[in-house]
Amino acid sequence: MEKKNEKMTLNTQISELHEQTLVIDSHNDAIVAHIRRGNVSLADENAQNTTDPVGTIAYLRGPVPREEEAIGIQLNIPQMRQGGIDAAFFAVDVTRAWKNHLAYALDAFGWFEAEVTANANDICIARKASDIREAKASGKLAAVLVIENSEAVERSLNILRSLYMLGVRSIGLTHNLNTWASTGNDEEDMGGGLTRFGMTLVKEMNRLGMLVDVSHISERGFWDVLEISEHPVIASHSNCKTLCRHSRNLSNEQLKALAANGGVVGITFVPGFITTDGWTKMPPLAQLLNHFAYAIDIAGIDHVGIGSDFDGGGDLLKDASEFIKIAEGLSERGYSDEDIRKVLGENHLRVFEAACG
Repeated sequence: MEKKNEKMTLNTQISELHEQTLVIDSHNDAIVAHIRRGNVSLADENAQNTTDPVGTIAYLRGPVPREEEAIGIQLNIPQMRQGGIDAAFFAVDVTRAWKNHLAYALDAFGWFEAEVTANANDICIARKASDIREAKASGKLAAVLVIENSEAVERSLNILRSLYMLGVRSIGLTHNLNTWASTGNDEEDMGGGLTRFGMTLVKEMNRLGMLVDVSHISERGFWDVLEISEHPVIASHSNCKTLCRHSRNLSNEQLKALAANGGVVGITFVPGFITTDGWTKMPPLAQLLNHFAYAIDIAGIDHVGIGSDFDGGGDLLKDASEFIKIAEGLSERGYSDEDIRKVLGENHLRVFEAACG
């Protein structure tokens, strides 16, 4: 009975800590997931957005497979509220939009803008760190617009600037395969890194105030970015290569270098990046927490955050409503309230402010 009471007291304390802390998730694929389910509303999975359902994404990608549709959305406004997520990086992965990368991204952001407008009392677009803080203070959620795969800029810095004006504040330079900017992680055996355009792109992102994301990039590309970037960078959804040998994960040397850069790694919920057999067997939560603990040991408590990859393969947790399990797990492993606050969101907020203002 005493142990039960102690656990209830601990859970109450974690709930209060979670509520008081500014919680940030640095990666999800919710926009495309909603569109491919028939433009279902960000506020109600059973309602639809009033925008034209036959946009670029709907036409090029079509609906999600039936088995995926049955799983349901992992991140929307109610789930963010339930899980205590205050701000989320809403990414649009343009990889599959062959020769239509920019149109694909604009279609996604047009749909999302309509959703934000329709739910203006609940959510807003964050262009700088103060927007996230103000949203938290006023009881709103904050959304950061992100592009995954820099092919969306169509090798044009003018388009990059236009995307910045639209509100995009972070770009992942690659998505597995090579881009105009860099070699991707799936092709790193070729030894390539940043291209000349990639170097120019990173410098212009620095100048504008956009956060460079090195998840999905080749290892040489990673080192090139850290050599060039004048601002901290993020690996928005990557884990530890020592615990799971996958090209999407970071080595000890990379984790240490990311920390020296002032950046943050967002530990992700994708099973295949947690354990080598994660693609066929769901690992337990404890193994995800091992990645948090390992990254903290190697990079330091100031350089680890959360990047779920909800609606994009981050299936270890059912959906965003279960986000508090990370804080509970870290607390059970002896991390202090201050440490947990950093991992939940303070680290990502610091990096976002350093890069974007």
